[in-house]
Amino acid sequence: MKNPVGPVLRMGDEVEQVIAAIEDDNPDAEIEVIDRGAYIRVQGEDEITVTEQTLRRYLGADYEIRSFGGIMSAFNGRVINTSDAITWQSVALHKAQVGAQAQDGAQDKAVTA
Repeated sequence: MKNPVGPVLRMGDEVEQVIAAIEDDNPDAEIEVIDRGAYIRVQGEDEITVTEQTLRRYLGADYEIRSFGGIMSAFNGRVINTSDAITWQSVALHKAQVGAQAQDGAQDKAVTA
């Protein structure tokens, strides 16, 4: 994987369900699971997301996304938290998106000038 991103999870009862939720939320991504004994690295290329809705399907209706930090000991990439999802994104993808937005903004200014 050229730009792997994703969480590093502490071993525990919820790990398998969390991995399944990440796989469900990223059906077009190849998700790699690396078992290191004390922890599990879950990663995909450039960007992966897990939603509270999917985590609730696996971990129970009362699961809150803010609880995810308790099982995530580290992560690879940029992390983007919202009230209902966590996204891990590569720095390269982020830079490309920011560059595209800047270019679009420059084109908008040229059109209105």
